[in-house]
Amino acid sequence: MSFQQGLSGLSAASRNLEVVGNNVANASTIGFKASRAEFADLYATSVAGSSGNQAGIGVTVADVAQQFQQGNLTITGNSMDVAVNGEGFFRLSDQGSIVYTRNGQFQMDKDGYITNSAGDRLTGYPATSAGTIQQTSLPVELQMQTADIAPQVTSTATLTANFDSRSTTLPAASFNFNDATTYHNTTTVQVFDTLGNPHNLSLYFLKSASNTWQVYAQNDGAALNGGAAIGAINYTTAGAIDTGTTTLPFNLSLPVAGGAVTPQAVALDFTNSTQFGSSFGVSGVTQNGFTSGRLLGFSIANDGVILGRYSNGQSRAQGQIVLATFTSPQGLSPLGGNQWAESSASGQPAIGAPNTSNRGVLQSGGLEESNVDLTAELVNMITAQRVYQANAQTIRTQDQLLQTLVTIR
Repeated sequence: MSFQQGLSGLSAASRNLEVVGNNVANASTIGFKASRAEFADLYATSVAGSSGNQAGIGVTVADVAQQFQQGNLTITGNSMDVAVNGEGFFRLSDQGSIVYTRNGQFQMDKDGYITNSAGDRLTGYPATSAGTIQQTSLPVELQMQTADIAPQVTSTATLTANFDSRSTTLPAASFNFNDATTYHNTTTVQVFDTLGNPHNLSLYFLKSASNTWQVYAQNDGAALNGGAAIGAINYTTAGAIDTGTTTLPFNLSLPVAGGAVTPQAVALDFTNSTQFGSSFGVSGVTQNGFTSGRLLGFSIANDGVILGRYSNGQSRAQGQIVLATFTSPQGLSPLGGNQWAESSASGQPAIGAPNTSNRGVLQSGGLEESNVDLTAELVNMITAQRVYQANAQTIRTQDQLLQTLVTIR
């Protein structure tokens, strides 16, 4: 009878309105994924099978399917906000229980763990104290190290410069650190001792022969090598260093005060220097030491590596965020709070670094908005309302037919 068809239609339309209403309610929820009510028709069956002339007994909601299409990305400027652009879910630890989310609104708690608003901890690959990511490890709860990083002593220094081949020669015997007329050029390289204290290594250059430059040095005003040249750089007629007659690097022994290891050994290299007919100029100075550094903040790369930025200009990896993908994400069990759990229908997670395999990339300082199309949902709401009214009308019509039957005289 039409009562059953109408009742099933009312029930299905009501369920559809619930799904649409939930989508509309979460149109502004970060990382929310819309759902869709999917319907199936119903037919009565018998032992002998169903005949081909049955009208059917109504409709049922076959599934409420989650739709995991990408939501729009919005920029927030908060370095702890992260959006996934592409496939994958953040992997969170809820007191050891693993859950998954697309909501990247993270913060750091008092213990240095990266958490969401519910206190669940973000997981990823750990990093060593030297900043090396250990991707061979299982994902762990990511904990940021807020302590100062220790200084690193300078052991090598490299100076790239051009010496003016047009310079006139000067007598090496008349060299004087305090008399600028006794040498041609000077520059300073900052080096660090074992305690992170900076020292000024001052270098002086004197052209003593046609293609030969003598190098003198002071460390914090104290002459090295007894005031004699620490070495000589010989150049070919083409302006390159004559490697056959020049021994590089110069091995220096720096006297260091203040409690650091002394003397300090520094290898000074001029390998890429030249002698051309242009003005003296230093194009590059590098050294491998630095002072201690205090953590200033974090940044997250698109491959999930979390870099700590320090006051000494250094950066060091603190860990790497991982993403989990599923063969059938529609099979994930929704838990609420923008979280899902693995189920037998979803399959096991494939875990790895962002931007590998089919996993998306991360957008630091951004969030993924809900993928709800509000305009389409409002249209769906009107349609569901009309379907509900139509099914109510079939019940009303059947009632009128029954009333006609019972009033026959």
